[in-house]
Amino acid sequence: MNFECIIYEKHQGIATIKLNRPKVLNAMNKQLWLDIQSALEDARNDPEIKVLVITGKGRAFSTGADLKESKTRTIEAYRDYLEELQEASRKIIRFEKPTIAAINGYALGSGYELALACDIRVAAQEAQIGSPEAKVTSSITGGAFRLIQDLIGPGKAKELLFTGENIDGKEAERIGLVNRAVPLAALDAEVGQIAEKVASNSAISLKMIKKGLQMARGEVSLEALMDFEIEACLTCVSTKERQASLNEFEERKKV
Repeated sequence: MNFECIIYEKHQGIATIKLNRPKVLNAMNKQLWLDIQSALEDARNDPEIKVLVITGKGRAFSTGADLKESKTRTIEAYRDYLEELQEASRKIIRFEKPTIAAINGYALGSGYELALACDIRVAAQEAQIGSPEAKVTSSITGGAFRLIQDLIGPGKAKELLFTGENIDGKEAERIGLVNRAVPLAALDAEVGQIAEKVASNSAISLKMIKKGLQMARGEVSLEALMDFEIEACLTCVSTKERQASLNEFEERKKV
């Protein structure tokens, strides 16, 4: 598949979307969001793919919306851009397979919001992360009003959003904004290791666990969630894969 604004690759159960506008630090335009949606659809429909990684090419994950384009947009064109941004973000948040953001550099504004939409975030210690929207008379998108508060609580979220200041990867790890931070030179290996561990597991289990976690975040009652837990377990244990997994587990115990 050929894309204008991303590089899309698949290898051993892992799909990777690499934002590919390095000359503008992977600043986001409408075509980038459309490319992401197309790649998401391919990864979703490929039964071999168990986990999706999103990262950036060059010095940045993404510096957010392309402000040069913003200057000349009409309100109607801006609405169109934002609707594609939101649709791509919804698809990532609701993606039935686990997602990992590999934050390799600057992750600002909607760039960091893209990482927020992923299930797991691994950042380079040197990465600069922030939401500068208040500094450029804008507001946050991508579901970040909820996502950032879920991760670090309302008080810290307000501090970051109101000041618009950046933090590095180490500080982001300390406050829980990312799962872990590693030196930039080790980022690819760290993310690869996590992705391989995820990809080694049962596809149906991953799907059911992720769906249950999403339901548990308040979209359904506790009773409905617990009913789903029964059905999720039964769905998993009814597969052919189940017996093979049990046999492998027994063999590992013997070692």
